[in-house]
Amino acid sequence: MEKAQAEDYLKSLLNKNLRITTSDSRMFLGQFKCTDSDRNVILAHTFEYRIPPPPKNLPENKEPVTLDMTSRYLGLVVVPGQYITKIEVEEFASQMKGRGASGSKIGTPGANVVLREEDGRHILDLGPE
Repeated sequence: MEKAQAEDYLKSLLNKNLRITTSDSRMFLGQFKCTDSDRNVILAHTFEYRIPPPPKNLPENKEPVTLDMTSRYLGLVVVPGQYITKIEVEEFASQMKGRGASGSKIGTPGANVVLREEDGRHILDLGPE
């Protein structure tokens, strides 16, 4: 994706709710405000969720497991880009119609960022630089 297209896409995300997962298994859910060339992301009205470690004794039947995730309200936060492993855009299917962005590469210079669609959500995968 060209720089102009990447900038336009990032602008389209302004004020949308993003779910950001970090390398220490935390998840931040907040309103996207801005980013920089180091991939740091600023979110407003943010909640932090701690994903508990998987249970040691999982049954073999592979049924869905419900996890109790503790959360706290943080407000305005900076999520350091070096720790971001996944960014998901929280949108309804009606908001995504007509985009056709599945599999597009986006991001800041030097970043390997891939946008894909999964289960009706847009997901930004951050690869190694």
